[in-house]
Amino acid sequence: MRGDDVQQQAMFSYLSPEARVPQDHPLRPIRNMVNQALVELSGQFQAMYSPEGRPSIAPEKLLRALLLQVFYTIRSERLLMEQLDYNLLFRWFVGLSMDDKVWDHSFFSKNRERFLASDLSAAFFRRIKDQAAQAGLLSDEHFTVDGTLIEAWASLKSFRPKDTPPPDAGSGRNPEVDFHGERRLNQTHASTTDPEARLFRKGKGKEAKLCFMGHVLMENRHGLIIAPRLSAATGTAERDTAERLVGDLRGRHRITVGGDKAYDTREFVQGLRALNAVPHVAQNCTGRKSAIDARTTHHPGYAISQRLRKRVEEIFGWIKTVGNLRKARHRGIERVGWMFTLTAAAYNLVRIRNLAAAVSP
Repeated sequence: MRGDDVQQQAMFSYLSPEARVPQDHPLRPIRNMVNQALVELSGQFQAMYSPEGRPSIAPEKLLRALLLQVFYTIRSERLLMEQLDYNLLFRWFVGLSMDDKVWDHSFFSKNRERFLASDLSAAFFRRIKDQAAQAGLLSDEHFTVDGTLIEAWASLKSFRPKDTPPPDAGSGRNPEVDFHGERRLNQTHASTTDPEARLFRKGKGKEAKLCFMGHVLMENRHGLIIAPRLSAATGTAERDTAERLVGDLRGRHRITVGGDKAYDTREFVQGLRALNAVPHVAQNCTGRKSAIDARTTHHPGYAISQRLRKRVEEIFGWIKTVGNLRKARHRGIERVGWMFTLTAAAYNLVRIRNLAAAVSP
């Protein structure tokens, strides 16, 4: 028998992907939590199946695949399908057998568009959050709010006056646009690539970018996300969205809400107090008087909130690096917000897994 024949015979295996994945693999507890949430969402999934026409991808498998894309920082659907073709771990997580044919990346993208037009990511996020609550991991008293910029999938060259047609691209794919010396404002200009993106500068001396703004409400006990939200990038978006997130919390018992100096304004502080929330935001005394006085800062809880609120940076760091959302891969607030919410759910899954592993014997 030839050597290459022996080598070829050794390629055959009768073990399933389930048997191949170690029992202590970190994806196992995550898959259990995902499966529980998917069972609870089965009614919504049933409505997404097409009764006629070309068979679609099962929504449960599509959602698992999108979660893998977040967990492993896979930048495109083409690469995701390539991994699913030969990676046994990925096949096991999604629910594909060894012989199941992997979808074409374009077909996968078309099916994903149905997801982006639904509220499924928000429903999935709530199911994962409910699991954290049942495990006693959530605080209902102490919270933190913060926001971060998500760069839009659009270049500065696309930011043009609203009343002028786009430039002629000619034979090139990237036309020359000279906007030096031109005053460009969101009131008069818009991106031809993503009209919902806003030109925003994080601070003095910072570069202006087309972007959206992602917000989270974090509970302070274990640093889990209570509510994610995406909005247009404006100077008041952080405070306006934070107030809405706090207002959406169930119950009206007294809570504390931490935040950085950007939230130290009289309107925001008064708004929180009207919601029965004690504002534990950092004082901003640079050339102005802080809206937070000694009645708040002298409490020991204020110092604790200021220390714990920095955990929110870990959330944004994970979302932007591991979750690959430093720059959006979709256009429009609705689609980018869908992925921001799903990435927040993925973060909570990893965090819950880590917390459970820390307390297990």
